[in-house]
Amino acid sequence: MSYILAFDQGTTSSRSIVFDRAGEIVSLAQSEFRQIYPRSGWVEHDPIELFDSQVGTAVDAIQKAGLVASDIAAVGITNQRETAIIWDRGTGEPIHNAIVWQDRRTSEFCDRVRTEHSDLIRAKTGLEVDAYFSASKLGWLLDNVPDARSKAQNGELVFGTVDTWLAWKLTNGKLHITDVSNAARTMLFNINTLEWDSELLNIFDIPYMLLPRVCSSSEVYGEIEAPNELRGLKIGGIAGDQQAALFGQGCFEAGSAKSTYGTGCFMLQNVGASPVASKHRLLSTIGWQIGNKTEYALEGSVFIGGAVIQWLRDSLGIIEKSADVEKLASSVHDNGGVYFVPAFAGLGTPHWDQDARGTIVGLTRGTGKAHVARAALESIAFQTGDLLAAMNADSHSTLKELRVDGGATQNELLLQFQADILQIPVIRSKIAETTALGAAYLAGLASGFWSSKSDLAEHWQADKTFEPEMSASQANQLIERWYEAVQRSLHWETR
Repeated sequence: MSYILAFDQGTTSSRSIVFDRAGEIVSLAQSEFRQIYPRSGWVEHDPIELFDSQVGTAVDAIQKAGLVASDIAAVGITNQRETAIIWDRGTGEPIHNAIVWQDRRTSEFCDRVRTEHSDLIRAKTGLEVDAYFSASKLGWLLDNVPDARSKAQNGELVFGTVDTWLAWKLTNGKLHITDVSNAARTMLFNINTLEWDSELLNIFDIPYMLLPRVCSSSEVYGEIEAPNELRGLKIGGIAGDQQAALFGQGCFEAGSAKSTYGTGCFMLQNVGASPVASKHRLLSTIGWQIGNKTEYALEGSVFIGGAVIQWLRDSLGIIEKSADVEKLASSVHDNGGVYFVPAFAGLGTPHWDQDARGTIVGLTRGTGKAHVARAALESIAFQTGDLLAAMNADSHSTLKELRVDGGATQNELLLQFQADILQIPVIRSKIAETTALGAAYLAGLASGFWSSKSDLAEHWQADKTFEPEMSASQANQLIERWYEAVQRSLHWETR
């Protein structure tokens, strides 16, 4: 068995990747699925589509590599994290579409909870009270799907984030599990005691019997039973997508950090064996648990990163495919004074404003679609800059470099502007798919495919380094204008 298979179930697509012993990609298969928007601010996925697209890409990836299941040592699962699913314990049928992490339907409820319980919740979970996390979504499903709460109290229903759903379906209901990194994103899990917390369950009125068993991030949990093409494969690793990317980037030492550019943008810094309480509204979260050792991270979250490029494609129609944005944005020298704050789902770190809305400022008669495209790209870099400023303040240090990964890192205009804004080198990993690689690493450690983290650290290679070309004073001027646009976004209702 000479290969590891990673399931990377993301927000807009499912991917499966086969890796060899050197951590190199052997084959990859990807499938997009529907984004469902029942109302403004609501985002849903069909859980059956999530599963079917994931296993479909897994079979494709194995076949593309000319392999069969017996060639695979283990499977690692990584996933969009806070998305909430409830299904019937007996039939395995979802009671409702999955409520996606971007969904804002529970914002008003979270406002009330924040008023009464924000300090307690932050102390126990490391999280800000926000509709982003799973707890309020789970409560909404129990209160709005007919008979859901009574069935849950009778033990007829089960809950999970997407990793839990995949593990259940792959094993025909034998495994109802999650790992500590995903549990830490529900706002129901105490990251200090590593247990579901009864006080948090009471605040959100969640029955304990709904919840999955919490496991480490790297162990052999069980074997796949369906579909037949994957039957017998060991499931050996589970981690939320951003924690998996931190692991895949080889950020094994306290102080090391990465930023992933996907649908959202997420910067994580390994802080070691104890959680760090942020004074700048970063999240304190669990990175991973291997054996009995748990490692923690600080996280900054941007809700709309690469998704703003999809918006240019799907809603405005100014590009045909996402890759076209770099050429269009490069056709103008600068943004023409246009600043775009893509607060389509509120603003995350460091603002945590659920009511912020998307804002474009600086439009003139001379503004064209290229300026809007460039401003959209630059918004990703500006938001990441906000995260880095908060992280430096919390860690009382200055990062000397930033390792980056994710699909948007193929856009070199974005990465050069990112280096200019941050005023530090931005280093693109040779393997952009570090989220899947992290899940593969965790599964490989559990199955004995790799022996240690030091073995894995030798795999990491830089693809390209982007050095700052803009002066610090020029960068600061642009950042000041960005902050002015952000203030308009935060106070849009009063203008």
